[in-house]
Amino acid sequence: MLIAVPLAGEVKFYPFHDDFRISLGTPVFFFFLLWIRQVAPVLSGLAVGACVALFRIGWDTLFHGSELTWGSLFQLHYPVFFYYLTYACLFQLLRMNREPYRPLRVGALDIVIETVSSFAELSVRHSVAEEWSRITVYGEIILIALIRSFFVLGFYNIIQLRQAVLNEEQQRAQNEQVLVMISNLYEESVQLQKTLGDAESITRDCYDLYRSLQELDPADAAQTKALAQKALLISGQVHDIKKDNQRIYAGLAKLINEESTADYMEAGQIGELIVRTNRKYAAALGKSVQFQLHVEAVLPALQVFTVLSLVNNLAANAVEAIRQEGIVWIEARLEQEWLLFRVADNGPGIADKRRERIFTPGYTTKYDAAGQPSTGMGLFYIRQVAEGLGGRIVVEEELREGESTALTICLPLHKLTKKG
Repeated sequence: MLIAVPLAGEVKFYPFHDDFRISLGTPVFFFFLLWIRQVAPVLSGLAVGACVALFRIGWDTLFHGSELTWGSLFQLHYPVFFYYLTYACLFQLLRMNREPYRPLRVGALDIVIETVSSFAELSVRHSVAEEWSRITVYGEIILIALIRSFFVLGFYNIIQLRQAVLNEEQQRAQNEQVLVMISNLYEESVQLQKTLGDAESITRDCYDLYRSLQELDPADAAQTKALAQKALLISGQVHDIKKDNQRIYAGLAKLINEESTADYMEAGQIGELIVRTNRKYAAALGKSVQFQLHVEAVLPALQVFTVLSLVNNLAANAVEAIRQEGIVWIEARLEQEWLLFRVADNGPGIADKRRERIFTPGYTTKYDAAGQPSTGMGLFYIRQVAEGLGGRIVVEEELREGESTALTICLPLHKLTKKG
């Protein structure tokens, strides 16, 4: 600000074809006062007023040093200090930077501030009587103040709008990341729930083994007792693991199941989020995949994490199935009291003999570059959740033109909409 305002003040023009000049110093100063909120405007006015006066004295000394004395240069330029000081004091007194920011209020007040500041500068000049004798000077000052104020506000508002758009895009990206992360927790919670069941079964089997060993022939009592104690120890350790998993599962369940307004989103917005997420996923895999989304307009706001988790899983499977180039169709529609989510692709398809096996936990046909298989839990998870909600997932037998695989999730509407 201390550098820009004096330099901008040297950019001058004469709109009325007389000695009345306009510089860009005031608009630049006004912009900085709006932008820099950490420094009190009065301090800015003191510093800028001194810098502008000293800069003009130094400039004239450099280029007109032989024509004017230091005294005359000071007499010529020191009044500008009072212009910037008055401007800054009024800016602070009228609290121009207060929230909420109202452009029309700020623009109107700035016209008043600039007009008063101009008269304050004229009042300390020796030529005050000559300047004020021209009645037109009042109109010229007000007109210039009007033009400069709203020019600066227009420029400032453009920057503010651009910043707001960038912040909104950043916030949307963060929200999408959180939504995808929480939806992924659904899948992890189902697998954790399965682990809890396995841990319970192992604990019971170990205890049954302990009792069986206790009932063996007492002829080899020492070895039998040692084995029984080992089985009991294993049972206790597995039980501890189960308890730890239960605490983790309880935390996940609380995080996932806490309902708020943010947990529900328009079906079309969820679909767009799924498309954006999987478009990035396809690009990461080096594939060229087109997405076609169709969501019925009549659908209400849906439970975002459940829908996102289920449909996103199917969409990701479709992307993985496509070799290099292909199309993924995503559809959401309402049939009576059922929500249908259909995901299809034009990849290699699923052989008839594998259709029933694809929902088996651990079954997979996907391997990474190192030859390691995937977990094979995706479709099993979808079926578990769908059935837990009173729905189902099916592999479509009647395909549309261009499709090679299509899976449809059917869920009861009331399970995914907000209560009431």
